[in-house]
Formats: sequence, C-alpha cells, structure tokens
Amino acid sequence: MDLQIIQNRIIEIREQRVMLDFHLAELYEVETKVLKQAVRRNIERFSGRLYV
Repeated sequence: MDLQIIQNRIIEIREQRVMLDFHLAELYEVETKVLKQAVRRNIERFSGRLYV
C-alpha cells in the first residue's frame, strides 16, 4: 500500500491521530472482525494505546 494512501487515512479526533479499524484491516489484508479479535486476544500488547 502506498505511503500517501496510508497518510490520507490517518484522521485527527480530539487532538489524537487515529486510523479507523476498517482501514487498518485493509492495510493488514484481514477482515475487520479478525483484526478486532486479535486485539482482544492480545490486549496487553496494546496497553498505553487507545484502541476501540
């Protein structure tokens, strides 16, 4: 995936730069559901980061 495309998908919400789950899933070439399951199963790896 082109760097410019990724940068265009980063948005700012309440002064935080974020990327939406469906864009991340596309980046990693998985379904959104699979990405969310992986996060739930490995939540300790995401400590200190806001992931909803």
